[in-house]
Amino acid sequence: MALPKEISGQKYICLTTFRKSGAAVPTPVWFGEANDLLYVMTRTDLGKFKRIRNNQKVRVAPCTIRGKVTGPEFPASARILPQSDFVAARATINRKYWAARLPLIWRRTNAYLEISVP
Repeated sequence: MALPKEISGQKYICLTTFRKSGAAVPTPVWFGEANDLLYVMTRTDLGKFKRIRNNQKVRVAPCTIRGKVTGPEFPASARILPQSDFVAARATINRKYWAARLPLIWRRTNAYLEISVP
């Protein structure tokens, strides 16, 4: 299924993950796009990674750099990528953001997420 037009081509998305209590935690993130999937880089010690490890159901919406949602929210599913898929996921992000290519800024990135919007 194709990505919603409200998400495709945006600069940022609000990735909403859920705590075990069910409380929503919105986070503005950079993302790459390929084959109707979204790719997000993160670290294994961050909350969004831990929440997705426990609950793969997420929501995505277009947003500003500060996280102000600017369009409709869509239910989605996130999956933690195996290390063998890191290079392809990173390439989608590098194509979109020049700052993502700076190794000193992103050297601690050690996990990537694949998000599908049904």
